[in-house]
Amino acid sequence: MLVAAAVCPCPPVLVPDVAAGAAPELDAARAASKDALGVLAASRPDLLVVVGPAEQSGRGPYPQGTRGSFRGFGVDLDVRLGGDKPGPVAAERSERELPPSLAVAAWLLERTGWSDAPVEGLGVELLEAERCIQVGGEIGGRAKRVALLVMGDASACRTLKAPGYLDERAAGFDAEIARALGAADVAALKALDTELAHELKVSGRAPWQVLAGAAEGAGLGGALLYDDAPYGVGYLVAAWS
Repeated sequence: MLVAAAVCPCPPVLVPDVAAGAAPELDAARAASKDALGVLAASRPDLLVVVGPAEQSGRGPYPQGTRGSFRGFGVDLDVRLGGDKPGPVAAERSERELPPSLAVAAWLLERTGWSDAPVEGLGVELLEAERCIQVGGEIGGRAKRVALLVMGDASACRTLKAPGYLDERAAGFDAEIARALGAADVAALKALDTELAHELKVSGRAPWQVLAGAAEGAGLGGALLYDDAPYGVGYLVAAWS
């Protein structure tokens, strides 16, 4: 059963080495993400599953110890999911690298010194809502106490300089996401408009709906810890417990 979840943004610039001189702009998001991971640790899970957006070729699953890299962003920095020690979910480490969203998650876990439970990663592409919810339900049944680290960004269309340019629908969409994550509103996450999310370049839609599937019947409460769009992209941090 799901006992806790942390929702964090997944831009590589969350890693200070990647952001370089712009690193201080996301200090508040990093601090909130650290707090959200603290909620996961406090839940004392038997298994932590990290879910983030990925292309179809990057779905995984990724066992503990799988390597990720930020070399594609011009930084000589490697990470491993859940540390160097392989977990019990696979006899061998994956030969594939983590997709960027899970590499950011691995960096967050290393930054907080995660050692509380075995870790497994899963990338999700543009799956239909029903499939995301089904996957979430399967994750929730993986262990007696399951925690989720859910990576994903809101719209990329909040300003003229945003990656997706300005879309007047973006602010309202992001506000509803923020409300749903802060209230642990499972029904609202399940009902997200997948077509609109795609048009607004929302990378977190599928991971959030996996969370909704995992949280069904768990009775968790939520808290919104961060909500901003410093680069015209909505970044949200929430904790459920």
